[in-house]
Amino acid sequence: MADIQLTARAAKRINEIMSQEPPGSSLRISVNGGGCSGFSYAFDIEQVRTEEDLVIEKDGATVLVDPVSIEYMGGSVIDFANDLIGQSFKIENPQATSSCGCGTSFSL
Repeated sequence: MADIQLTARAAKRINEIMSQEPPGSSLRISVNGGGCSGFSYAFDIEQVRTEEDLVIEKDGATVLVDPVSIEYMGGSVIDFANDLIGQSFKIENPQATSSCGCGTSFSL
């Protein structure tokens, strides 16, 4: 299994979001082809998890990552930033060789 970590800030924000969703909902993070740097992250709310999903749990928050995305996210840290330019989930991915200015796409 890939070592993907979730910070306490990210877990807190996920819990806030999920409090407005049906019970059993989780945040799914996936990697898709595209974006200005080659790959982009997608964030979706899911009620269904598969046996193949990596399940990351921290402080009551649950994140799901599909098997293909795990290959691109190994060693990553999922965080949440609330700064002057806005709020967003940030993924510190040690496999990424570059990323775009907005931080939502990356290249390997």
